[in-house]
Amino acid sequence: MSFVKPKMESHSDMSEKGESSNNVVMGRPKEEDESESRSNGDNFLNGVASEDEPDSVLSNSSRKRKYSRHTANQILELETAFKENPHPNEKVRLELGKKLSMDSKQVKFWFQNRRTQMKSHLERHENGILKQENDRLRIEHIAMQGAMKHPICNRCRNQAIIADINVEEHQTKIEYERLKEEVKRISVLADKLLGPLSSLEGSMASVIANPAFGLPEGINGFGGINYANAASPMGLDFDNGLSSPPPVIISRSLANVDASYDKSMLMDLALAAMNELLGLAEIGEPLWVRSLDGGGETLNLEEYARSFTPCTGMKPGHFATEATRATGTVIVNSLTLVETLMDMSRWVEMFSCIVGKTSVVNVIPGSTCGSWSSNLQLIQTEFQIISDLVPAREMKFLRFCKQQAEGVWAVVDVSVDTVQESSQPHEIGNCRRLPSGCIVQDMPNGYSKVTWIEHMEYYENVLHHLYRPLVRNGLGFGAQRWMATLQRQSEFLAMLMSSVDSPVVCSSGQTSMAMLAQRMTRNFCAGVCATIHKWESIQQANGEDAKLMMRKNIGDPGEPIGVVLSATKTIWLPVKQQRLLDFLLNEQTRSQWDILFNSGPMQQLVHIAKGQNIDNSISLFRANVDAISDSENNMLILQDTCTDATGSLIVYATIDAVDMDVVMNGGDSSSVAFLPSGIAIVPDCFQDYSGANNCNVETSWEKDNGFSGTGSLVTIGFQVLVNSSPAEKLSMESVQKVNNLISHTIHGIKASFKSK
Repeated sequence: MSFVKPKMESHSDMSEKGESSNNVVMGRPKEEDESESRSNGDNFLNGVASEDEPDSVLSNSSRKRKYSRHTANQILELETAFKENPHPNEKVRLELGKKLSMDSKQVKFWFQNRRTQMKSHLERHENGILKQENDRLRIEHIAMQGAMKHPICNRCRNQAIIADINVEEHQTKIEYERLKEEVKRISVLADKLLGPLSSLEGSMASVIANPAFGLPEGINGFGGINYANAASPMGLDFDNGLSSPPPVIISRSLANVDASYDKSMLMDLALAAMNELLGLAEIGEPLWVRSLDGGGETLNLEEYARSFTPCTGMKPGHFATEATRATGTVIVNSLTLVETLMDMSRWVEMFSCIVGKTSVVNVIPGSTCGSWSSNLQLIQTEFQIISDLVPAREMKFLRFCKQQAEGVWAVVDVSVDTVQESSQPHEIGNCRRLPSGCIVQDMPNGYSKVTWIEHMEYYENVLHHLYRPLVRNGLGFGAQRWMATLQRQSEFLAMLMSSVDSPVVCSSGQTSMAMLAQRMTRNFCAGVCATIHKWESIQQANGEDAKLMMRKNIGDPGEPIGVVLSATKTIWLPVKQQRLLDFLLNEQTRSQWDILFNSGPMQQLVHIAKGQNIDNSISLFRANVDAISDSENNMLILQDTCTDATGSLIVYATIDAVDMDVVMNGGDSSSVAFLPSGIAIVPDCFQDYSGANNCNVETSWEKDNGFSGTGSLVTIGFQVLVNSSPAEKLSMESVQKVNNLISHTIHGIKASFKSK
């Protein structure tokens, strides 16, 4: 076997071939290539072959390179045809070739070259744009690095102080998110492989969200996430302007329901509760006894026991009962009202003075897509009276909606404490909700007739003596309060949606101010009742001292950053609710109790009516210009007033004039920072309490302490920023200042009525 060495080309041969190749590029002479760069008119007959040309054609074209230059007329026609169709078929090419005296292949190759040329041009253009964008991002990155080294506060333009963040807490949050995603991924895989495993997923979710595992603030055992973008009541989007959205935690899957609940048992309980609600709404006397003032009806418990079998079991022996019914008309149709009641964020916003933090799970969706009929939800929430003497009622109940007829709906709530499947005896908290809810019926004028029923059993010993008559009378948590709030809120929303521009503030500005006032009122209620946020108790109410609670705000742009102190005190005054409200709203005498009005009467800049009652309004005040300095003149006072037969509420806060100007022009109010203060008033109900036919309790405590039964219970609350750094600790000096502030307010009000 022999190996033949391949023949090597000589240096001279290679040089000659190199010269030849330099003069021919892609089958064209060098001078032809230069000529084409000057004009699109240059082309050749067989210089470029398509990918589908046979090898024989390629070899022939390499041997026979015939070149030709297109005329200006040919180029013009070809360009016109290219714009209409850059990919002509064989028939079109033949027609063009015949028209322009060109071969079909010449037309084909011209179109190929033109497409390649266009593609190259576009790529160069895109590369240029990407290069510019890259340069811009690099400059922005450098600027952000510099800003991070020297952070500046956007409000005061001074150097920002970064609070110390607990590294361990931050790591816990990251781990929580990772575990949550892992549970979601495993659940999806399990559903695909083994079918729905709702009980397993619910158990895992409850373990992860259990506060006992040291999870960060804001995560609880409801198994959901904060809901931040929902429509607000009756179609008005309050959430658009809220820095802190309604405290609603929503989960759309049954997988988040505790494993101790059976779906069929929940449905059976909901149906039984619906039947009882319909019966309670239909029957009149003797089941219901009308109150002396005609404001509502009270359930006759003996008649109820004979007529109904309790679907929630027997009442615990140490529990008291409150059951009331109220009927009224609402400025909204039945379907819109039902949507408000079944959409938790809208429900919380509508009843923000009654409802605190809320969680909801859609157990069974509606019967048809987009319908609320037969929808079943499991809700965990807090009901509150605006006072530090009444703890919030925490409960878990079902909400079931059913359309009874055209334009007639029923929505019922019932506690689920007695339907848990567990070897351990179920625990009943301090209260439970018997079948309660409303029947909504359309009226010819577009309004709705609403019958509202509230039926609760609760442990009365947790209530302060001052508030027991109010709760028993139904004005605390009863149907009268729910109905009055619903009517007042729907009336306000109807007026706001039909508002027109005024000389001071435009229509969109009125809506923005309403959003801001709504947030202010909700935050005040949360501060007094210690709901929504996590508060740390500093001092209990005792004698002259107020109840003090503290929390730290680090990231909420709707509040000042730092340590927030809440001070609350409840007193009794021998003054009727309306007389006391008139005094507190009187601008001429307000300086007697409000330190913000110490400079004298305020100038009212804006007044927005919220209903036919002139006291229901939103107002904007400016201090007397002659009596204050320029720095104080930069602050305005926003005030929201709500009142009805069940109580009155005045909430106010100082707002920066620049921020308020943006709001009044229809701008976003979510970043407007403030801390609210206010006063809540409810009738004492002592006389009604002693005369109620179903209240077999003693009233000696009220008599012995000098309460005549013709007065009001007044709760005064302040939220104050005591330190602008969240990392700082609360000082005794700050506590003393807040105690003095609330004492000054109480003393001023009492002195005005010559009350001790």
